[in-house]
Amino acid sequence: MSEYKSMNVRSFSPPSEGSGEANRLSPDFFLHDVLEVAPALIGKLLVRQFDDGRIERYRIVETEAYRGTEDLACHASKGRTPRTEVMFQEGGKVYVYLIYGMYWLLNLVTGEEGNASAVLIRGIEGFSGPGRLGRELQLDKSFYGENLSTSSRIWVEDAEPVHEIKTSKRIGIGYSGEVWVNKLWRFYV
Repeated sequence: MSEYKSMNVRSFSPPSEGSGEANRLSPDFFLHDVLEVAPALIGKLLVRQFDDGRIERYRIVETEAYRGTEDLACHASKGRTPRTEVMFQEGGKVYVYLIYGMYWLLNLVTGEEGNASAVLIRGIEGFSGPGRLGRELQLDKSFYGENLSTSSRIWVEDAEPVHEIKTSKRIGIGYSGEVWVNKLWRFYV
């Protein structure tokens, strides 16, 4: 049995008029608990405007929830640092970090200010794995702290809801201990 409750997407404000992206998710979408936002992102469209002006839309197919300072798999569990500072801000910001010296991973901050939770985007249609996703999106350090509500480079748009979302344990977090390893906080189709 999963540990999240389904989010009523209708409870969110509609996308702002005149934004240029009629289906962009409103800022309050990201203010909910990470265990609501992570599954609700499945099926949504991750939009990237590249430096050459090209706009690509990618369907999100896999996410993982990282829930604040008490979650030992979450970077914020070590406290507030320059690396994790954006996680302590209000939801709707981008948290990117480098792994293996070559892959920038994309996380979307959720919850109220001080909450320190984020959703790792693990997969988009055609690109499985957060490292491959980061490469496809041409992410780098400059995306750190980007505001999903106002960014012209990256944002999330609404799409048809996915009704059958699977859950499992998060991947690659053995260091966090049995309690956190066994949480069913990975969501995918």
